[in-house]
Amino acid sequence: QVQLVESGGGLVQPGGSLKLSCVASGTIFGDYTMGWYRQVPGKERELVARMTSSGITNYADSLKGRFTISRENAKSLLYLQMNNLKPEDTAVYYCNSAPVAILRPWGRGTQVTVSS
Repeated sequence: QVQLVESGGGLVQPGGSLKLSCVASGTIFGDYTMGWYRQVPGKERELVARMTSSGITNYADSLKGRFTISRENAKSLLYLQMNNLKPEDTAVYYCNSAPVAILRPWGRGTQVTVSS
C-alpha cells in the first residue's frame, strides 16, 4: 500500500523559511513526477511545484523564486524549501504525483502557518 508522509511544517513569521519533507513508500518513487500541493479550508487543493525524476522543475507563477523543490530518488524523499514566506502561503501541504495526483491514499499533510 502506498504511504505518503509529510513533515516539516510549523508556525513561522512572515519572511521566514521552512523546509518540508515527504517520504513515500509502497510505490516506485522514481517512476513518478512528484509534486507539492497545498490546500486551505474551502478551496481546492492546488499544485504549487513539481519535479520529474530527472530533475526538471515547474512552479506556480506566484511562487517562483521563493520555493525550491528537490528530491532524492534513492531514498524516496521529496522536499520543498520555502523562503520569504507570506501569510497567503498558510495551508496544509501535501505531496503526491503530479500534475495528476494518482497516488492513494493522500497523506495527512503538514500544516504551514505564516503569521506574526
